[in-house]
Amino acid sequence: MIVKRSASGHSATVTALIDAIERRGLGVFARIDHAAGARAVGLELPDEEVVVFGSPRSGTPLMADDPRIGIELPLRMLVWRDEQGVAVGYRDPRELGAEYAVAEHTATLDQMATLLHALAAEATG
Repeated sequence: MIVKRSASGHSATVTALIDAIERRGLGVFARIDHAAGARAVGLELPDEEVVVFGSPRSGTPLMADDPRIGIELPLRMLVWRDEQGVAVGYRDPRELGAEYAVAEHTATLDQMATLLHALAAEATG
């Protein structure tokens, strides 16, 4: 996992991430608030949220070549708070080329990696 530390709090980092995603015309498909889920069952968990986003234009050709990669898509980033502050983490999509039969989509995986790097940089300040 690639991890970038944020200069802001959890809420501000999530907001900056979502703003950066939407500015690029990508869709936010889901926000999974793990801390809220924990609180709902009487447990405590520091702030932790997964943002799921992307564009079918990028992921569909990958899934057409190897449907198994659908477990990895759409793209997602994790924002969490720990004793060191707030962090944004994501998996480098280029690693997927070795796990799935998508070798001919190296350019797409590189573009996804560049996108995630830029989003993390914007979200973390």
